[in-house]
Amino acid sequence: MTIFERFDKHKNRYLFLLVATYQLINNTINASSDWMETTRDGSPEFSIIEPFIWEYTSAISTLMLLPLVVIFWQRTPLLFTHLKTQLVKHILVASSFSVLHVCIMVWLREFSYWLMNSNYDFGPIFREFLYEYRKDVWGYVFFFGLYQVYRFVYSRLKGEANLIGAESAQTVETPAHLLVKKLDREFLVKVADIEWLEAAGNYVNLHSTGRIYPIRTTFTDLTKRLKDKGFYRTHRSYAVNINAIDNISYQPSGDGKIQLKNGHTITLSRRYKDEFKQQFE
Repeated sequence: MTIFERFDKHKNRYLFLLVATYQLINNTINASSDWMETTRDGSPEFSIIEPFIWEYTSAISTLMLLPLVVIFWQRTPLLFTHLKTQLVKHILVASSFSVLHVCIMVWLREFSYWLMNSNYDFGPIFREFLYEYRKDVWGYVFFFGLYQVYRFVYSRLKGEANLIGAESAQTVETPAHLLVKKLDREFLVKVADIEWLEAAGNYVNLHSTGRIYPIRTTFTDLTKRLKDKGFYRTHRSYAVNINAIDNISYQPSGDGKIQLKNGHTITLSRRYKDEFKQQFE
C-alpha cells in the first residue's frame, strides 16, 4: 500500500492527529507565555501547573467537539446560494460549540483542581463566557477556513475520474480509458489498470497502480458497467479486477481473502463467493 493510499484510507485519523498536535504545541506556548509573564517581577500569582491546566483543558474540550462540527460541515457544504441561511446555521453551531466548549472545559478544570485539593474559580459568568465566546467563534472560523482549504487542495491533488462518453444515458459500452481531471490537467487512465473498486458514499474509489481516483456514481451501476472488463463484486463495498488477482484463500467461516498482485488483500464475502467463483469455471 502506497503512502497516498494509506493516508486516504485513514485520512480522518491523520487529520485529527495533525490538529491535536497543533493544539498541543499552540496551547503549550500559551501556557508557558502566561507563566513567563506572571514571573517577570519574581512574584507569581499562581503555580506553574495552573496555566497548563487552563490551556490543556481548553484543547481537550475543542478536540472532543471538533469531530461533531466537522460532521456538520460535511452535511452542510459551503454554497454560494442561500448565504443568509448558511450564515444563520453557522452562527447557531458556533454558539453551541462555544457553550459546550466552556462547559466541558470548566468541568475538566474543576476536576483537575479537585485532584490537587484546591478549588477552581471561573469568575463572573457573563464576563468570562463573553471572553471565551469571542475566542471560540474565531476558532470556529479558523478551523472552518482550514477545512475548506483542505477540501479544495485534497480534491485537486486527488483528482476526479469520469467515464468517457458517460454523458449519454444511452451509453452501454464501457470505454477503455477514464478521463481524470487533476490540477487543471486531464489524464487518461486505462480501465484495465484498475485493480479494485471501493464504495465511498456518493463516490466509488478506483484503485489503480498505487493511486486512488474517485468517480461520482453508484457502486452498483459502475460494477455493472465494468463487468465486461473483468470486474466482479466480492463484497457489498468491493469489486475486483480478476486480472489483478494473485491467489484466493478461504476461511472456515465461509468468507475468503483475495490477494492481489500488488500485495493488497480484498474481502470475499459468503454472499458473493459462489457467483464470483463461477467466473473461473
